[in-house]
Amino acid sequence: MSQGILVFVEERGGSLRKASLEALSEAGRRIGAVGGEVTAVLIGSAVKGLAAQLGKYGAAKVIVVENGALEKYSTEAFTQALSEAVKKTSPKYVFAAYTSMAKDFVPRVAARLDAPCVSDVMDFVVDGANLCPVRPMYSGKTFGTYEIKASLSFITLRPNVFALAEGSGDVASEELSVEFAAPKAKVTEVHASEGAKVELSEASIVVSGGRGIKGPENWPVLQSLCDALGAALGASRAVVDSGWIDHQFQVGQTGKTVSPQLYIACGISGAIQHLAGMSSSKVIVAINKDPEAPIFKHATYGIVGDVLEVVPKLTEAVRKLREHN
Repeated sequence: MSQGILVFVEERGGSLRKASLEALSEAGRRIGAVGGEVTAVLIGSAVKGLAAQLGKYGAAKVIVVENGALEKYSTEAFTQALSEAVKKTSPKYVFAAYTSMAKDFVPRVAARLDAPCVSDVMDFVVDGANLCPVRPMYSGKTFGTYEIKASLSFITLRPNVFALAEGSGDVASEELSVEFAAPKAKVTEVHASEGAKVELSEASIVVSGGRGIKGPENWPVLQSLCDALGAALGASRAVVDSGWIDHQFQVGQTGKTVSPQLYIACGISGAIQHLAGMSSSKVIVAINKDPEAPIFKHATYGIVGDVLEVVPKLTEAVRKLREHN
């Protein structure tokens, strides 16, 4: 009988993704209802040295799939590696963070193993020994609770929603040898664009701009506020489509989903598409010169005014507070 939870922990640039550690922490909190134990799986070319850290976040055991074929991310290779880890451990649930990588290959693993996959989960309802994932529907207007009857299921968890449960604890690790088939497609080179200073999907504070900033030449105004707050820069679809900023900064249904502690919407009207990507933010501050802008209906605090006048004053106030503290 399948039991326990297997958690895919993502590594990037030699570090563990915070969103994956949140998923691992949540597995630790839920394992009492599920039974069995929490097992983490690390996949990559040089990830063995990271295994010892995972005991602090609830892992009872770590499986390491380490191979030169995994040096650069490959959908085929990662799908094969996770599939083999699932077959070895026979878990009841497989957790992963709802990141770009997991969005790409985790559903493939689920399809390969003929198992259901529920994505972008924000909570769980416990029904005996079963977990019923809760996820947003209809652009966040409502939530659905899913009853899973399969013996194996895959669940991806939204970043910044589940708390880290950092503690202390040793963890045993073992290597899993996987024979990789010749890939149909191979990554030969990676050209990384100049990214944000803070990872958008995992940031605790996000400052996003829309058409209200009036032009791409005014992004430095918002970046100054980001620097003062230690925030990530985001953008609405309208300004991305207009070519004012790269798509990697887009927040919304067709961009990134964020759940920060604080979301500051600067000159964003509040279209449904945008709200779908940030409505789960803990505190929303809206700055817009139109008092009838829909964003104000969803904001915790609203400021009616010109973004280019309000934001510099807000940045100055933040810096002064930081100096006094």
